[in-house]
Amino acid sequence: MKPRALQLAASRWRAAPDRSQMDVLSTHAAVVIRSLVSPSTCEEWVDRIYKAKRLWTSDFHGEQFSLGRAFYTHLETDRDGEYFAGSTQSDALVERTLPGMQAEMRSVLASLVGGSVRQRFGFCGPGVHIFPAGGKVARDGGVVHFDVEGLTPHQIQRRKRAVSLVIMLQTPERGGGLRLWNATYRGSEFPSDSQLSSPFQTVRYFTGDALLTNSLTLHQIRPFSGNRDRISITVHAVSVDTHVWECWF
Repeated sequence: MKPRALQLAASRWRAAPDRSQMDVLSTHAAVVIRSLVSPSTCEEWVDRIYKAKRLWTSDFHGEQFSLGRAFYTHLETDRDGEYFAGSTQSDALVERTLPGMQAEMRSVLASLVGGSVRQRFGFCGPGVHIFPAGGKVARDGGVVHFDVEGLTPHQIQRRKRAVSLVIMLQTPERGGGLRLWNATYRGSEFPSDSQLSSPFQTVRYFTGDALLTNSLTLHQIRPFSGNRDRISITVHAVSVDTHVWECWF
């Protein structure tokens, strides 16, 4: 069965008595909230991100960049020690550049999961991914993957609820959506042929849109073209107790 994405207008979501979307994620691959962040805020944040360009972290030899340190990029390049040693400085940089953004993302995430959200000890808070126009991801798309980095073996084994929240600040001119497969993590970070051949849906983002998905769902950033970089905020979270979640970037 082709995976489905529920799409909601931000005004409708905010007006709902219960804004949690966890029940929806049991039957849908993703929840998309359209225009969650205003165009003016996105424009202001993007401007601030570019002004801090000399402070971006380069990952995979410049294939992508981040404002704030991303755990998975450091783990995959054997720099996880650097990630933890610099987490406080990373959050300070993000807060100077985008004042209040991390707190706002935790608040949005708390509403979406229906619980309290605290930052995971020692990890970085919500951060920004920049995928350059004309770069490798733009040409070929991102790696097909699950968001299991940061989850403990116990959390994976017990299938603890885990989510990834992405908010698009600047869409590419063409393409760059997120492809979601009807396949979830089954013990290997490398998707099998059967998982890759399962039905999929590609969800398109627009500036200000938010997408919430199960972190164990197989997904990929699609190729994009044009002269605009793809810029988004990302935060991951896992349920650690009844109505308590921990988040990181």
